[in-house]
Amino acid sequence: MATDVHRPVTTPAVPDGTVRPHEPATAVRVDGLTRAFDGRPVIDRLHLDVRAGEFVALLGRSGCGKSTLLRVLAGLDRDIEGTVLVPRRKAVAFQAPRLMPWKRVWRNVLLGLPGKPERARAEGALAEVGLGHRAQAWPKTLSGGEAQRASLARALVREPDLLLLDEPFGALDALTRVKAQRLVDELWQRRGCAVLLVTHDVEEAVLLADRVLVMDEGVIAHEQRIELPRSRDIADPRFAALRTGLLERLGVEAPAASPGAKADAA
Repeated sequence: MATDVHRPVTTPAVPDGTVRPHEPATAVRVDGLTRAFDGRPVIDRLHLDVRAGEFVALLGRSGCGKSTLLRVLAGLDRDIEGTVLVPRRKAVAFQAPRLMPWKRVWRNVLLGLPGKPERARAEGALAEVGLGHRAQAWPKTLSGGEAQRASLARALVREPDLLLLDEPFGALDALTRVKAQRLVDELWQRRGCAVLLVTHDVEEAVLLADRVLVMDEGVIAHEQRIELPRSRDIADPRFAALRTGLLERLGVEAPAASPGAKADAA
């Protein structure tokens, strides 16, 4: 039975009810989460906290439960045990843009919103991701990068306190992927929402996140804080050291390449 409780992001209060402004609000709190399939736990009594405004990247081998956790946080999977606290305002962007081909781009951005939101609302979100000029286009005319930006606009139009990203750059070519990563970084810094990014790409995790988590056997097995200044340089020896350490945690031997070489944990 699901114990998923949706609530707004709030600043913690002490027992007498007074708020401590210096303490960061919590966007996500997971306590003892278990999700099993056919009796086999994919997530096993997992604990996780994400602060409001924090960018967290989640790494792990295929099948470790990353995407399952994201679906639970999104409210798409409720057959769980444990406690999951998330903001009411949340949004998800998946690897596949999932645009409806029979709806114009701007209508896709508003898809699922309650009431009758005005077109201007969609156009504002599209402009924010650099796609304002394609609002009237059909999805089939978009490039891969444009379709992914439209998907991101659909998430942003919901004004989320929590943005969940499930390998949103995985299907993009290398150059488009770099541009998309920069866009997400800029949007996060501008919006200030909490972000949980599920990725197989160690370099991407170090490039974007405040904190990188490694998931293994259904739990958070390792946490690495990324205390490098932004914007980050992949040629920085400190960046390379963090990437190498995370690769080792994932059981991947780091390639003997230049500090700028691409390193994925597939």
